[in-house]
Amino acid sequence: MEEATDEEVQCLLPLVSAQRREQALRYKHTFGQFCCLKSWFLLQQLIGEVEDFEYNEHGKPFLPNGPFFSISHCKEGIAVAIDDHPIGIDIEAIRHADDDLIARTMNELEQSKIKNQKSKIESDREFTRLWTQKEAIVKAQGVGIQSFEQLQTIIDNRESNIETFEKEKYIYSIAYGKLCSISAKVQTTEL
Repeated sequence: MEEATDEEVQCLLPLVSAQRREQALRYKHTFGQFCCLKSWFLLQQLIGEVEDFEYNEHGKPFLPNGPFFSISHCKEGIAVAIDDHPIGIDIEAIRHADDDLIARTMNELEQSKIKNQKSKIESDREFTRLWTQKEAIVKAQGVGIQSFEQLQTIIDNRESNIETFEKEKYIYSIAYGKLCSISAKVQTTEL
């Protein structure tokens, strides 16, 4: 995507709630502001008029009258998921992770999966796939990332199902209740 402009952001700001405007303007860069605003519109496409969010003790936004939702964005796209049950979604551009990041965030089996890929791009894809799964799980749990130790064990200790989808430039994962089949509505858009 070409870099979002200040003019685009200024056009979108009056179209959202005061709460969402304030949240968008917390981003230091225009692109983050743009993604924050665009994700609001994607959420509205899925559920209709969006009221202001409330936040749980870990900072996860929720709508007091439901449904459950999750929002994520990266430089390649925006993803929004809604469901009648807790749900988490994460989207990431395929990226390279250095050995230190892999060691801090992945357990030994995951590190082996990443390092044993046939090519660098496949290793990058595997890291990104695992990373989106971890992020989606903590979002579904409503707790966020709390420690590197948590990240190393989150997939093994999860109480949710995970589905992962790969595109040319990005990967996204959805985590939802272990006893549920996925009934979520998901909207993604490439940037």
